[in-house]
Amino acid sequence: MRPTLPIPAGVALAALIGVGVTFLADVVLLAPAALAVGVALAFGAVMLLIGSGTPDATSAVHRTLVTPIALVLSVVTGLLSAAVLDWWLIEPAAYALGALAGALAAFGLYRRLSTTLALAFGAVGAAGVLALLVTAVVLWASGVDAFHAFSRMVEFGTRPDSLVTIVNNGTTFYLSAVAVAIGFKMRLFNIGVDGQYRLAALLAAAVGGAVVLPPVIHQAVIIFVAVCVGGFWAGIAGYLKVTRGVSEVISTIMLNAIATGITAYLLNTDRLAVRISENNIGTQPIPESGWVPGIPADFMGSQRPIFGLTLLAIAVGIGFWFMLNRTRFGFELRATGQSGTAAQASGVDVKRMVFISMVISGMVAGLVGMPQLLGQSHYYALDFPVGLGFTGIAIALLGRNHPVGIAFAALFWAFLDQSAQILDIDGIPKEIAVVTQATIVLTVVVVYEVVHRWGRRYEQQQVGKELARTEVASS
Repeated sequence: MRPTLPIPAGVALAALIGVGVTFLADVVLLAPAALAVGVALAFGAVMLLIGSGTPDATSAVHRTLVTPIALVLSVVTGLLSAAVLDWWLIEPAAYALGALAGALAAFGLYRRLSTTLALAFGAVGAAGVLALLVTAVVLWASGVDAFHAFSRMVEFGTRPDSLVTIVNNGTTFYLSAVAVAIGFKMRLFNIGVDGQYRLAALLAAAVGGAVVLPPVIHQAVIIFVAVCVGGFWAGIAGYLKVTRGVSEVISTIMLNAIATGITAYLLNTDRLAVRISENNIGTQPIPESGWVPGIPADFMGSQRPIFGLTLLAIAVGIGFWFMLNRTRFGFELRATGQSGTAAQASGVDVKRMVFISMVISGMVAGLVGMPQLLGQSHYYALDFPVGLGFTGIAIALLGRNHPVGIAFAALFWAFLDQSAQILDIDGIPKEIAVVTQATIVLTVVVVYEVVHRWGRRYEQQQVGKELARTEVASS
């Protein structure tokens, strides 16, 4: 019979093994390799001496799927923690603390990682591998060394300035994807995020440049205007759907075109715009009282600041999760998305839910341009970023509409965008990153569907086994 330890003792032992082995192995191995060995041994101790707490811990699926995925995630957690801590601490201390984080993750993941969630992680990993293989084939067919291209992208993408750019771009991608995901939860396809955020950014910039207010109030007014404009513009599509049955796909596409026309009309020197440079016009620059200070990134070795509104994006993600999982409105939203007929039979006002969901989606869309507007450009001009709404659709699909999944997908997307910039210098078409992005979205959708079907059959089998055990016990 396998020995078991009390949970507190097991956690302490796993932490001791992870940190101790990492510290000792660092003498003969590179620090990342030493950490990987330490976390792996800590994971083994948890597996042998504590065991799993999931209901299907003894099944073959758990042993062949959950265990290796939990191990990989534990090591990755440790390495990422060490890489971040290495910006502040000396290497031995950073990697020791990273090993501690990995050992604690090993305990939590092996004890609580469910089969369905492990399937989701496995799907992402499989999709990533397939996308890289397809991209490598395209590169080799073009006469380019794929390993050289990938190594150059990784090297450039992990530079301090690149990492700051990735976080900043990922912030805007994240807000765009959350706006799309809110609609997806209701089975609504809000393609209008692009028009909603551009119109919101233009009018918010115009208001911000026209007034001078105390710092906090000035920033709040600009953000409030953006949220109101985005919500109003999306609300038009929601109203048309619930009152006239107009598909939100058609209406949001048309509203995108109208928003483009309104933006072009207003962004004129005879109306809201002033001349910024010889080839550029934009709204009146926002006074410094309306700027949102950036977060210094000196600890990363970069002179560029991280957008201050990155914290707002994090708050939006937390709010999105809380709304979906801890409020009655979120429950009704998910229920309506699963089956509008069943939700209506249960007393849910489906039309009201559709309209409110579109408005909330638009309100979040209105925030998409704020990190750039208040953190860097300080005016809306012809060169303001465009196309973020359509990028958000891909990222929401990649992140499976979950706030944490969307965060990783947004950072990954931003990494590909930024790291591809180095390829031009080497004479490699940087559009190869677009191939990777498109391929990984396609493979994620396909792999997730396969995994979802398999997971549903597996759950049905587990329920059948549990019912059979109950019948045997009762007889």
